[in-house]
Amino acid sequence: MSKPRKIIHIDMDCFFAAVEMRENPALSNLPIAVGGSSDRRGVLSTCNYLARKYGVRSAMATAHALKLCPDLVVVPGSMALYKSISQQIRDIFLRYTPLIEPLSLDEAYLDVSDCKLFQGSATLIAESIRRDIEVETGLTASAGVAPNKFIAKIASDENKPNGICVIPPHKVSEFVDKLPLRKIPGVGKVTAEKLKSLGLNTTADVRSYPFDGLEQACGKLAKSLLDKSHGIDDRELSLDRVRKSVGVEHTLSHDIYSRDQVLRVIKQLLPELNSRFAKHKRDSVVHKQVIKLKFDDFKTTTIEKISPTLNESLFSELLTGALLRQENRGIRLVGISLGLAKPQTQKQMVFDFL
Repeated sequence: MSKPRKIIHIDMDCFFAAVEMRENPALSNLPIAVGGSSDRRGVLSTCNYLARKYGVRSAMATAHALKLCPDLVVVPGSMALYKSISQQIRDIFLRYTPLIEPLSLDEAYLDVSDCKLFQGSATLIAESIRRDIEVETGLTASAGVAPNKFIAKIASDENKPNGICVIPPHKVSEFVDKLPLRKIPGVGKVTAEKLKSLGLNTTADVRSYPFDGLEQACGKLAKSLLDKSHGIDDRELSLDRVRKSVGVEHTLSHDIYSRDQVLRVIKQLLPELNSRFAKHKRDSVVHKQVIKLKFDDFKTTTIEKISPTLNESLFSELLTGALLRQENRGIRLVGISLGLAKPQTQKQMVFDFL
């Protein structure tokens, strides 16, 4: 029998907001959020824990957040600063293991199975990492320690903020015994509602449900869902992750309605999309283009098409299909993106702007 792995999931506590409070201590005792302004119909990237007590959440419209919390301080944020601190944190990780799978600027998996520090204790390693982060950045992080990625990620949220949760192999079954399905990565709102309609609310429910019925309801997700309901997750860390997409979008200060108006926005977004793709083109090639529209009722539509190059005229074609779904609604957001894949050859990318 193979030796259990030792996986740590590190998750920074309200990262963007915490950085802003570090930079401006006067904000420390105020409800704050990072995001766009309400008069430009912005949305929030994150908020601190004080703001969360009012029901404010990430991805919430700034205007709605201000209704929930009139004293909310909204700051625009500084992505360059966040990236710099994220790199500083990654350098701390590298002191303990080269096996790192970053999930975003503020969270990552670490495999410390072969780390010899602290006599190989993953718990002590995680505590040391959290201590290094706090001392060197002034920020706090929470950690989950477990024999697999799935359990480690859920565990890191158990004692937030600035906490640690350790689930050793012999405690995995007990930990997942009655876990709400909504906590399982991959089970979104729609899937959770579908499962609920079958009477499935916890992992215990899934374990006792006929697999055929689960497969009929969830398709390919069924096997993963059943495995996770038993605490099973054999995934290795992805150390050579290739970005699957790059995109850029803009929330408009006023609704627009016409094709020409949307095309003007796309024209403005293209240089930034080109710039973002340029950072990844050595490791990735384009395999599709996508256009996204959000209407005044907050419903979103996307249209995509296979394409081997970034082709400006194709966005115009995709827009034609997207506008068929407009139904006289105003358009509040326009986005364009590229689906990426690993290159099959060393052939250099050619951009086709028609």
